[in-house]
Amino acid sequence: MEYRKIPFSPPDVGELEIEYISKAVKSGWITTGPRVKELEKKIAGYIGVNRCVCLNSQTACGEMALRLLGIGSMSEGIDGRYGSADDEVITCAYTYTASASVVHHVGAKLKLVDCQKNDVHLDYEALENAINEKTKAIIAVDLGGIPCDYDRIFEIVKKKKSLFKPSNALQSALGRIAVISDAAHAFGGIYKGKMIGSIADFTGFSFHAVKNFTTAEGGALSWRSFNGISDDEIYRYAQLYSLHGQSKDAYVKAQFGSWEYDIEGLWYKCNMTDITAAMGLAQFERYPAILKRRREIIEKYDAAFKQINIDVARHYTEDYLSSGHLYFTFITGADEEKRNRLYFEMGENGVMTNVHYKPLPLFTGYQKLGFIIKDYPNAYNLYKKELTLPLNTCLTNEDVDYIIEKYRNVIGTTDEK
Repeated sequence: MEYRKIPFSPPDVGELEIEYISKAVKSGWITTGPRVKELEKKIAGYIGVNRCVCLNSQTACGEMALRLLGIGSMSEGIDGRYGSADDEVITCAYTYTASASVVHHVGAKLKLVDCQKNDVHLDYEALENAINEKTKAIIAVDLGGIPCDYDRIFEIVKKKKSLFKPSNALQSALGRIAVISDAAHAFGGIYKGKMIGSIADFTGFSFHAVKNFTTAEGGALSWRSFNGISDDEIYRYAQLYSLHGQSKDAYVKAQFGSWEYDIEGLWYKCNMTDITAAMGLAQFERYPAILKRRREIIEKYDAAFKQINIDVARHYTEDYLSSGHLYFTFITGADEEKRNRLYFEMGENGVMTNVHYKPLPLFTGYQKLGFIIKDYPNAYNLYKKELTLPLNTCLTNEDVDYIIEKYRNVIGTTDEK
């Protein structure tokens, strides 16, 4: 087959995105304004919740959820009560740093648990054992767009309910450990008939350039409704926290007679702009076709790789439908040297691959916090044999056939060495 050069994850943007962005620029309003509000309404309706807020990243969304909940010594909850440095938040060691770094940002204590032996999701037994009276939240990660077992997670937090000690009104309204979803990869995913974004107490999505749905940079935070606390109140505080505590956004302030505002707290800056929202509105129109195409590519990969010496993550089952963000492969019997050799051989054939993910305890920043990789053997064993193939809607059928052929060839080559 003729040589091709295939990038890993180029953004799928075209004339519709250009048209919408151009209109935003020409409108004279380019920061947070009507297009952000429109995108928020469309996203909330799509996932089946009353409200959501668009921010500048999923990282901001994850941090925002912790701050709204008043978790950590740097978080002032919506009733003005600060959390504690003793507050603990649990997430998985097999993920990108943003799932965990937000815990450090808010002044809470990070606890990592291992992933399952042959699965990218967290080990639910280890999760249950890690919970104590200081645990305030669990950050579940829908890695690659594949939903976690949310039923199992909620069973665990209900089982541990007697240990939970609320420290503010929102935590009291929950009455248990909060379940936060890092759904950076999972916009459009479905778990047991429910859209991701409507299941966890708070869910953060990423709209970064490499994601299925992109606004170049950006994200959205959704939440379930809580007894005694209105969605409008949560939204109001999310707006305050994202705009320096300013009681009016720039669009409202620009109206005649509305210049005056208050600073209700010394908070943060992480709002989305109308230019990025304009791209999101265009993407929203195209998104059903984007998800459909990703599924076509995954199913073609799955069929082709049944006979070679790899395992692949399952994206579509009776319990869930993935958003199809990453195509994980796990090379049987591989170590880091063999996996890296495969990476370079695919590159020599013009195919850019990637590795998802290097477990957090392998990084210097997490080692400084006391985490060591020997405590997470499942995460390390998955990492050393993982290679991610290109999965994006810029791929043609011929591109997919080329990737399949080259991967089958290099797997066969390394098996002989």
